[in-house]
Amino acid sequence: MKRTAQLLLVVVWLGTMAAQAQVPSQIQYPNPFKHIILMVQENRTPDNLFHGLLNWSSNYDIATTGKNSKGQEVPLAPVALGNVYDLDHSHSAFKEMYNKGKMDGANKIACYPISGPCPAYPQFKYVENQHHILDPYLTIATQYGWANFMFQTNQGPSFPAHQFLFGGTSAPSKTNDSHGVFVAEAPDDKKGLSYAADHTGCLAPLGEWNWLIHPNGAEGPLYNNPKGKLCFSRDTMASLLDSAGITWEYYSLTVNRGGSDPGGSFWTAPNSIREICDPNSDYTKCTGAEWANNVDLTPSDVLKNIRACKLREVNWVIPNGQDSDHPGYPNNTGGPSWVASVVNAIGNDTKCEQGQGYWSDTAILITWDDWGGWYDHEKPTILRGVQGDYQYGFRVPLLVVSAYTPQAYIDNDRHDFGSILRFMEGIFGITEGSLGFADARSKTDLQDFFDFQQKPRKFKTIPAPLDADFFINDTTPPSPPDDD
Repeated sequence: MKRTAQLLLVVVWLGTMAAQAQVPSQIQYPNPFKHIILMVQENRTPDNLFHGLLNWSSNYDIATTGKNSKGQEVPLAPVALGNVYDLDHSHSAFKEMYNKGKMDGANKIACYPISGPCPAYPQFKYVENQHHILDPYLTIATQYGWANFMFQTNQGPSFPAHQFLFGGTSAPSKTNDSHGVFVAEAPDDKKGLSYAADHTGCLAPLGEWNWLIHPNGAEGPLYNNPKGKLCFSRDTMASLLDSAGITWEYYSLTVNRGGSDPGGSFWTAPNSIREICDPNSDYTKCTGAEWANNVDLTPSDVLKNIRACKLREVNWVIPNGQDSDHPGYPNNTGGPSWVASVVNAIGNDTKCEQGQGYWSDTAILITWDDWGGWYDHEKPTILRGVQGDYQYGFRVPLLVVSAYTPQAYIDNDRHDFGSILRFMEGIFGITEGSLGFADARSKTDLQDFFDFQQKPRKFKTIPAPLDADFFINDTTPPSPPDDD
């Protein structure tokens, strides 16, 4: 009996250890961070935007050719950052390119001429570093942290991507999330045109709709009839931060395509959350205290708040169109300088935090919200289960910047947007996995990008053609960072 009991205890112990081994690790170590900035750019893959990393090391996972649906190898050809066309990056485009794991359907993704014609094989391109326009990105990647395997969570465009980056899910409710029902596309209006409506989320007009994807992969419309059906009620990272007494700010644009917009842009993720927006009776204006206090519709205000030592603890930063990396608009090439201006503002600060400056206690994460239809050679992991297989989408870049990030660090773990949320939770002592789909299923929290045993690195200014003063004083009428 005694030996049997001992064997039973061993079996129980082994079972417990196995169970613990399957649970993603929570950040346990003391850390110096008091601030996190998440900068979100638009519509690029590593193969497309970071081709220049091949000049630095073969350890950067960047391809120079791609495979088309005929099994042919297609060389990736150069294109300008401000190119003249856009590519479909809806959920159906994901399925075309993914092609049941063969990763050979990119050539079937539709191309849309915007300010010029579509070239041959428009999907198989890399951004040429003309006039060193990409140098800020390449400098950040090679001076700080780079993720070889960062994937967007959703398999589609910007609207659900920003919902995942803000709340771990694009589901309309917690129940929908647990059942694997997610908003999958950009909103449509009565004319059937994506992005044509001036407002979405809680401010969506009557008759607008979006598309819900179910665990079996079927999609169906969610109509905004009556008004408020596109105004969701569920937890977000913001609600977790509020409960923990952590301050936050969401910087986004003030106008959408079509004219004046009081915050209805679908890159402004909080406007889809009822508890934050608190819409008026006719769903034309957000009136909530959280909206007024935590949503800033002038992106460059993040630079002003850094200078004024008023940076919140967690910050989402979305660019205006001219500072976005979204393709199709030749003059919209300010993205690399925009990102560098925020990094430089943090790195060069010497007056905030009792004269210690923000550099010693701030982590900056820079990612892209979706793949934009561009070719990328890395096959995403598909996490199947009762919630369906809507994770992962395609690979996107991720840069990690801090005084504790080793120089030229290359991370080979497989991350997604849930990894970013877990990082926020872990840094501020919130239980990782507290949110929905992406947060609960992710296995990483970015902790390997930081070495708190090393002496904090001294900051070196990131050279860029445009600086913070330019963005603060820029009077160009703002435009959306994307159109799908």
